[in-house]
Amino acid sequence: MRLLHLVKNAVYIILFFKKHIILFFLLLSGVIFAQDFEFTTSVSKSVLGVNQRLKIEFSVNKNGADNFKAPDFSNFKVVAGPSSSVSQSWVNGKSSYSQSYIYILEPKIIGNHTISPAQIAYEGVIIYSNSVKITVTEKIALPKNPNDPNYIAQENIHLVAFVSKTNPYIGEGVYVEYRLYFSEKIGFSNPQFGENPKYEGFWNQEIPIKNNREKRGEFKGQNYRYYTIKKTVLIPQKSGKLYVNPMSVDLVVSVPSGRYDFFGNPQTRRINAHYTSDKRQIYVKALPIDGKPVDFTGAVGNYNLDVGLSKSSLKANESTQVEIKITGEGNLKLFGIPKIVVPSELEVYTPENKQNVRTTLNGLKGNITETYSIVPEYKGKYKIPVVNFSYFNPKDKQYHRLSSKELILEVTEGKTLPSTTNNESTTKQIVKNTGGDFRFIHTKTEFIAPHTFEFYNSKWYYGLLLFFLLTIPIGIFIGRKRKKMIRDIVGNKKRTADRLAKKYLSEAKKQINNKDAFYIALERALHNFLKAKLSIETADISQEKIKKLLSEYQVSEDTIIDFNEVLNDCDFGRFTPTTNLKMKNVYKKASEIISKISSELR
Repeated sequence: MRLLHLVKNAVYIILFFKKHIILFFLLLSGVIFAQDFEFTTSVSKSVLGVNQRLKIEFSVNKNGADNFKAPDFSNFKVVAGPSSSVSQSWVNGKSSYSQSYIYILEPKIIGNHTISPAQIAYEGVIIYSNSVKITVTEKIALPKNPNDPNYIAQENIHLVAFVSKTNPYIGEGVYVEYRLYFSEKIGFSNPQFGENPKYEGFWNQEIPIKNNREKRGEFKGQNYRYYTIKKTVLIPQKSGKLYVNPMSVDLVVSVPSGRYDFFGNPQTRRINAHYTSDKRQIYVKALPIDGKPVDFTGAVGNYNLDVGLSKSSLKANESTQVEIKITGEGNLKLFGIPKIVVPSELEVYTPENKQNVRTTLNGLKGNITETYSIVPEYKGKYKIPVVNFSYFNPKDKQYHRLSSKELILEVTEGKTLPSTTNNESTTKQIVKNTGGDFRFIHTKTEFIAPHTFEFYNSKWYYGLLLFFLLTIPIGIFIGRKRKKMIRDIVGNKKRTADRLAKKYLSEAKKQINNKDAFYIALERALHNFLKAKLSIETADISQEKIKKLLSEYQVSEDTIIDFNEVLNDCDFGRFTPTTNLKMKNVYKKASEIISKISSELR
């Protein structure tokens, strides 16, 4: 018994140490893996001005990492990227590997910002990089280096926002015009405008620019050429300080290099430059309290009032229309139109509103009409009181009150209203029913049994019964097919990659107007297509590898060359000027190549 007890204790001790030894080695392997694999985030500068840019780089030190996912650059604009670089070397028998994903960012707002970690997959594990903190300050003056192309580009091109009036009243129309000034010695191409400015506190309407031509004008005392980029009418809706937010544009600028060709023509250098207009402040004045009419509904501008009847004489149960028309220039559509008051004996319908308004630099111009349909029931003469309308004119800074004429409606035929003895007022007569208005009540009726539907033993009953019997073998067949697909690991992997290729190809089609996103999605689609068809990983994809594998699958040499050309277009397309037509052609070519390779591999 004692021997058995000792053996039992020994087993417990061994099991105890075995469990902890396994846990120790698991922790040790995790530490070794963590030390061996590195995924880091680095930036070119942690403090910069709102008019500067920074480079952010996500680096991994192991080959085989895949499915890189960048963080959300919510407070930054992605100017360029992602671009990828790979380096590998051997030193004293030891190999080193580095793969980087690079973005060029431009801050949107001033303040302290944190860029969250990126993520990447390595051997089935999701790894996160470190976060970085960025401080964005006010605009920083660029160094004045006359030989620096960036300095030349910034000094010779300006995006300016002109505001017609910076101290308007509430409801007074002003306009903002964005102009792109550029000097004689510099040129630009491929303008890419940012998001439309936000006009918080304003009603706004953009004015289309027709026949936009190059003009000449002065800016800061110097002569420039300029284009009008955008015109917008603003009508402030509240008093106080309001702001016109900046507009931005990216240009490919041709900067003189100071060199000349063989024929003496000046040579230029093309650089990418970003321009932002200044944030403009508008102080909106409240409308004066003194002299403000009681019936004022917010109309600001210069207006006329017209009230009229379509017919002033008619019979009972005929209709006439009362039209209230306000014509002028100001904040039309942004105030209430006065209502008419009619005697209770007249039946009035909901008015029909019509607007004939166009946008001008001073606001809205045209007319607004409300038309009431009136149907009388009793004969007599009815008075429609005057209609009053008040507005504020910012030019003379005074309120004005308009009044229409009194309208008389005469009904020549119809029921008569009894009058009081002193003829001071009339009351609406209650309609009485005569004996002839009642119909004979039937004393007999016939009941018909409702139609009933018997489900049991009907065609529907046997049809549904047969349908459920047929679903049993179909379900068995589908279940076996599903089990077979689940066991087919290689086939599942190919089908998944094929779906991803179709997904990214459709994503590329959606992003045709967004250059960077389009080429990224298209390159992913091509890579996932190769995964599906050739059973290779992303790390194995290179032009030589592609050429060798496709040749082994007996794909024609021309098709291989076309495939590599599309990949090259994706690589260079993000960093060179392009057009929507060119991106559509690249997308069409990629679709044809995928279809062609699929047919040749069958």
